[in-house]
Amino acid sequence: MEADTQAQIAFFLTGRRPEEHLDAIDGLDLRPALFAGYRELTQLRYDFPLVLVADRADAKFVQSLSGLIDDALAHTARGSEGERIRKHVLRLEQEIRTLVAGGATGTLCALWDQAAGRLARGTDGADKSLADSLRRARAAVNIDGELADCDAALPARLLRHAWSAVQKQKTEGFRGDLDRLVLKLSDILKADYERSEAGRSAKHLKAAVGTGFGDAFDFDAMSRILSRALPKDAFPESRRKRIRALLDVLTTQQFFPAPAAPGKKSGTPKHYCFLFDSCAAALQAFRERMPKLAELAKAIAIAELEIDGQYSEAKHDALFEQFGANGLDPQDLAAFPDYLVCVNAERMQAVEHAQLMEILSSGLPIKVLLQIDDILEESPNAEGNLTSGMRSRQIANMAIGLNEVYVLQSSSSNLYRFRERMLRGQTYRGPALFSVYSGAIATASGLQPYLMSAAAMESRAFPAFTYDPSAGPNWASRFYLEANSQVDLDWPIQGFAYEDEEHQRVSEDLAFTLVDFVAGDRRYARHLARVPREKWNGSMIPVDEILTRERRGLPDKVPSLLMVDGGNVLQKVIVDERLIREARRCREMWHSLQELGGVHNSHAEKLLARERKAWEERMQQEAEAHAAVPPAPAAAAPAAASASTAPEAAAEPEPERSPDEAYIETARCSTCNECTELNSKMFAYDGNKQAYIADINAGTYAQLVEAAENCQVSVIHPGKPRNPKEPDLEELLKRAEPFL
Repeated sequence: MEADTQAQIAFFLTGRRPEEHLDAIDGLDLRPALFAGYRELTQLRYDFPLVLVADRADAKFVQSLSGLIDDALAHTARGSEGERIRKHVLRLEQEIRTLVAGGATGTLCALWDQAAGRLARGTDGADKSLADSLRRARAAVNIDGELADCDAALPARLLRHAWSAVQKQKTEGFRGDLDRLVLKLSDILKADYERSEAGRSAKHLKAAVGTGFGDAFDFDAMSRILSRALPKDAFPESRRKRIRALLDVLTTQQFFPAPAAPGKKSGTPKHYCFLFDSCAAALQAFRERMPKLAELAKAIAIAELEIDGQYSEAKHDALFEQFGANGLDPQDLAAFPDYLVCVNAERMQAVEHAQLMEILSSGLPIKVLLQIDDILEESPNAEGNLTSGMRSRQIANMAIGLNEVYVLQSSSSNLYRFRERMLRGQTYRGPALFSVYSGAIATASGLQPYLMSAAAMESRAFPAFTYDPSAGPNWASRFYLEANSQVDLDWPIQGFAYEDEEHQRVSEDLAFTLVDFVAGDRRYARHLARVPREKWNGSMIPVDEILTRERRGLPDKVPSLLMVDGGNVLQKVIVDERLIREARRCREMWHSLQELGGVHNSHAEKLLARERKAWEERMQQEAEAHAAVPPAPAAAAPAAASASTAPEAAAEPEPERSPDEAYIETARCSTCNECTELNSKMFAYDGNKQAYIADINAGTYAQLVEAAENCQVSVIHPGKPRNPKEPDLEELLKRAEPFL
């Protein structure tokens, strides 16, 4: 036993595995124990695949296949046939998921038909009820779109889909304004021509009336009358030239596609493309197009003045001469298309990295997807040490520090849950950074991209958050961290149940740490060693417990993980100190994010401690002052007689209370806020900041019992329940017994 323990400690400290005591994990197909139920994702119902719905610029631009199926079943699986329909449709959903996981592509409609055909062949056409169930469900699903699985292509595919939806909406609005301006300016020129000598000529008047009435009018006489009635050359030539120039700019602009028209000549200017795969190309395009963009924005502004008859050459010519010389206002830029750049962090060079930071710090309306396929990289400074995606995470942190950049960080597995925040970033007026871990390193880890990306987020290796500068003036409104599991803890805790050697069910809680995430990656097998079952001992403790200990000298405990092999047999492995160091580093980075999100904020806790200390000192001073007041002297016999009763009255014990009555020993309350935070209507503070039951009917008996259990000085007595129909009363009464 002692030799086994020493061998385990030696591996922890050195990473060298003595073969007579420990086994290598290579080839054992081990994965963290909490992954045991996720070997075959096609058998599970989860968010993926997604349906990319066309022509939607709201949160329904993408929908989950499972969500659509649930909605369809809610409308169709009813009555006596409900269970039959539900089973058939869920089989179809699983078949579609299997097709997509196998690489099938296409729309929901196409893959629905393909999956339905496969199911029908499996029943040899005998089950007519299957076709009926699927027909009913398909009628209830009134949308279609391309299906997308959680794979390496998802981040760019989903961001482009969201970007296209927002840009299409922007295009429709801009085209409406542009067409209105062109029509109004054209009408001004037309009206000017009608008043001109050419417009009043007999030839023009005859052409305007048409050949059908050519003999009914004397167009020469009409021309003479109009020439005398209408003013001559009231329209300045400079205005004509200005309006013609405006029309030329508005009709030849290349920022928004012109509406398709039959018979339109191919000479129409081709509109610009705003999708790029490098920051350098996007920056270059923006700079080259900037003069044309300023020209178009200037034309729009002048056109509005011309249409309203407000343009004054004396005032506006000089004003618009230098228009856009110092760049355009973000409000002006917001009307134009946003640029979308999709880059991969693994292929970024130093120059590209510098240009990315230039984009983010420039305030330009450029949205950048930074896709990260691998966040477990070997450190260049120390062999075997990991950087845990430090380089890519630094970019997101630096972007937040710029203060005016919309930042979204998420794993691919969480993108559907972040769909509204994704749209918010696309509609943000300034630059936006979408930093997404794809999990596409699955070939090295042996895990599916969905599971790999979800594990990165769960283990705090790649937490999800958003920073929205437009959401409010402070961090509480701008920073969002709650998408992460159990955000107030260092590591999420999950229940795990298994069958032991005696076929008994065993349940325990497991923390999912960075070490669990790394253990799922085959490249880092050398940092782990399997301990044969007969050598399991008390020196092996969970990783999260090791992380809470401060080691001094040689350790007497080693960190261990529960893992399962290919046959789902439970195994124990120990890890070396390098992984523990990286886990501590990851935890500290998580603590920093928690502070930004207002969780365990050190400033708030410091202020709270200071206020609590001041309150305690004030209470102590008041108590000492009260004790120092001398008793009133006895004056006359009657007064003495009445005064003699005072000590007796003061010494009277509190009135006897029925054990069935709920009450608080208010005088002993320590103002811990536990009860008032639980239910501020049932519990309240008096003038001395001490709790009492304000309204017994404002809460439940369960809340009374919970408040009694949480009370730090045990002054809450829940009594007996007032509502005999409240659920779980038997259990609640047992819990209440110590406080009655």
